[in-house]
Amino acid sequence: MYEGKIIKYYREKYKLTQEQLGKDICSVTHISKIERLQTVYSTETITLLSGRLGINIEQEAQKLFNIKHRLTQWYDAIIMELYEEIDRINEELEQVELIEISEYKYMYQLLRVRYLLFHKKLTEAYKIIKQIQKIETKLSPYEKNLLKHVLGIYYIAKQDYHAAIQILKEIQIENYINPEYYYHLAVAYHTIQSPVLAYYYAEKSHQFFKTTNNYLRVIDAEMLMIIQVKDDTNDDEIINRYKNLIKSCELCSAPDRKAKVLHNLGFEYYRRKNFVQAITHYKESMALKKTESPFYLLSLEEYIRCAFEGKLISSVELIANAEEGLTISIRNNQILYTYLFKLLLYLLKSKEEEYFQFLINKGLPMFSKMGVNYLVDSSIKELFLYYSKMNFSEKALEMAHLLIND
Repeated sequence: MYEGKIIKYYREKYKLTQEQLGKDICSVTHISKIERLQTVYSTETITLLSGRLGINIEQEAQKLFNIKHRLTQWYDAIIMELYEEIDRINEELEQVELIEISEYKYMYQLLRVRYLLFHKKLTEAYKIIKQIQKIETKLSPYEKNLLKHVLGIYYIAKQDYHAAIQILKEIQIENYINPEYYYHLAVAYHTIQSPVLAYYYAEKSHQFFKTTNNYLRVIDAEMLMIIQVKDDTNDDEIINRYKNLIKSCELCSAPDRKAKVLHNLGFEYYRRKNFVQAITHYKESMALKKTESPFYLLSLEEYIRCAFEGKLISSVELIANAEEGLTISIRNNQILYTYLFKLLLYLLKSKEEEYFQFLINKGLPMFSKMGVNYLVDSSIKELFLYYSKMNFSEKALEMAHLLIND
């Protein structure tokens, strides 16, 4: 079934003409028909041709046959976030030259995008996305939906959450059968502050992860669901759910997830003005994170704000912490956190006028562009209070209008 395609691939790889390959074996016409799968051929002929090419035709045919199975295993490993398995299969598939003549070559490229996004290699991932978009009409229905999924994940990584939602909502689950994308929809909705939809899609992904015994992703979905709950009558229940998640992380040996749960528990205490408990959990979270990561910067920024608001740490120490955060942000091209730490430094140094000038001229436009709604809303509220205090009535009304129409 595959012999002709394999013969053609290696003939062209070794830059042989059909005449050179077939000399003393068979005619050019016969080789042409073999390569185009338009004739029957003897085992002896194929053995002689493959021998001249220096390949074992049975082994090569088996490699080609196994591609779909290995791609399925690779995708399962990506969804399960099995780091070692993901990298191992990737290395194996990189050695399978025949993928490019396989009917699953586009599937491979799309999963390659997922792999690159998994490792935060956004530029490389987008190059492949652009190439695949040019031949989108050649994709199967499943591959078209997979393209939408990886593009949605790419937009989330680029912090373009509205674009992510738009493309992910186009996925046709009946042709894709991978409810994992509900989780990415939930993340995007959470970030633009749509808690009802975020909870809805997080719950759907939670059901999928639970059904497939994907315990790490169950933790992710459960955490996303808890974050959406803002009903203060269930304070104890929410705290207990977070603490149970921490235990689950420990049972699953998942320190990265434990760090996220600790951060969110810290924020829950911060939201309630329990600053001591908040900074305790922020510090525990940061201790489990890589200092160059955006996740560390997120906890550091909230830790500083919480400590400042609660008057728990001296301004000198907090300024040093904020300068550390700014340095890391600039070094890693984290634009959002660069802006946030610049604002923090103005705040900590009591430079009110510079703070609000930076907020209105640079901060708010950037937050709006990135679709980070909670920062947009908090910035508008801050500006409204500032303009009201300064008796800038016209500007205060402008901010009020934005709040009302939000």
